[in-house]
Amino acid sequence: MFDLGLTELLLIGIVALIVVGPKDLPMMFRQVGKFVGKARGMAREFSRAMDDAADGTGIKDISKTLKAASHPVQTGMDSVRKAASDLTKYDPESETGKLAAKRKKTVEKAKDTAVKKAQERQEAAQAEQQKTAQKKPKATAKKTAAKKPSAKKSAAKPTVGKAAAQKSVTKSASKKSASKTTSKDKA
Repeated sequence: MFDLGLTELLLIGIVALIVVGPKDLPMMFRQVGKFVGKARGMAREFSRAMDDAADGTGIKDISKTLKAASHPVQTGMDSVRKAASDLTKYDPESETGKLAAKRKKTVEKAKDTAVKKAQERQEAAQAEQQKTAQKKPKATAKKTAAKKPSAKKSAAKPTVGKAAAQKSVTKSASKKSASKTTSKDKA
């Protein structure tokens, strides 16, 4: 709208200094600054409202289509730039991280499944052992009856150890004393 250069602003500042005076000049600039700020805010609000209205009616889509039709080379270059920017945004480490997370979940599921199957096998084995334990008392009674005569045979065997050694010592001592007494009787 207004196109002011540096020389024009300098001229306005000199005229304001002469007209207003050096004492009131800072307050005037402060008021002018507030006024300009309010005007810019109102202009932004107005342009936003117009943009929202244009978006609601679809004017932006039509304007893009018209630009694409009038400048096909530019449109092609824009699509190439967009594709190139998408490639520069590609982060292979994030893709690798996603794949690693998927693999980790798969491994954990496999481990959980293996643990469950192992527990089922253990439970089945315990149930089988309980069934066989219920059947075994009948069979063990027959085996103990068969083992009793062999236990009697082991009692008839000579004992070996300290007691047997003491018996042999006492027997030999008694034989020696008996032989001494017989030799004294002969003399």
